[in-house]
Amino acid sequence: MCDTCGCGEPGNGFLITRMNRDGSHEHLPGEGQGEGHTHTHDHTHGHVHSHEAGHEHDHEHEHHHHHHHGETSHGHVHNTEKKIELEVDVLSKNNLLAERNRGYFEGKGILALNWVSSPGSGKTSILERLVEALGKEMNFYLIEGDQQSLLDAERISKTGVPVVQVNTGSGCHLDAAMVQQAVRSLNPSGHGILMIENVGNLVCPALFDLGEHFRVLVASVTEGDDKPLKYPDMFQTSQVCLINKTDLLPYLDTDVKVLKENALRVNPSLEIFEMSARTGEGMELFYGWLRGKMKK
Repeated sequence: MCDTCGCGEPGNGFLITRMNRDGSHEHLPGEGQGEGHTHTHDHTHGHVHSHEAGHEHDHEHEHHHHHHHGETSHGHVHNTEKKIELEVDVLSKNNLLAERNRGYFEGKGILALNWVSSPGSGKTSILERLVEALGKEMNFYLIEGDQQSLLDAERISKTGVPVVQVNTGSGCHLDAAMVQQAVRSLNPSGHGILMIENVGNLVCPALFDLGEHFRVLVASVTEGDDKPLKYPDMFQTSQVCLINKTDLLPYLDTDVKVLKENALRVNPSLEIFEMSARTGEGMELFYGWLRGKMKK
């Protein structure tokens, strides 16, 4: 898991950046970095801040294989059971924090959605159109997750909604600790929708509960119709699937009917919406779904 994707490498911290209405932004300290460390910039950075020891997201992967020294000189035997226990422990810590996040959201009257997809599926474009269409009737708060850059946060901030960027460094997913600190930076007033745009990746984000109420998977028709069969975990753990870029279907070999059949084969309870973020076609149905969830 994290020992192969890089998330547990020493010094791999994450950086939270709050976007201001005047176009500037502030880098905010992570937990344990001390108070009063914010500073305002009008340019982007490629560096990340490291965690202090004991952070919730510390994957503790440094010295958890055991060296067994027998009569032979220096043969190393890796204890597979210990490694599995460690990974389970990492997920259990994350899940505990995710439940705390969920309790906070419910107490505040916030509907939290975790947006997942492969890179380039159109998540940000959908979110832009969505907040522009519904921003006057409900409150939105956004967390943008990427390995580097403020590009998506800058795009979303132009809509006027509160947004923070989480840069994960070499990490390939958001986790509950990152979301907790990002929400602290957002400081939502309550009763609204929190959109969490996860790092583009169809593998690791499926493992990490962020405390969301729904996981929304965006599948672009440009990716073909076999993605649910290749990446079943992500489709199995999602409740909603948005099939995006339908305006490109005349130029592709993708069969939407097959794509939907494959998705429902993996997850029969998946709610599916077809749409185009570029033209807006089909998005009204998803708007209706959101309105219905906010009334509950």
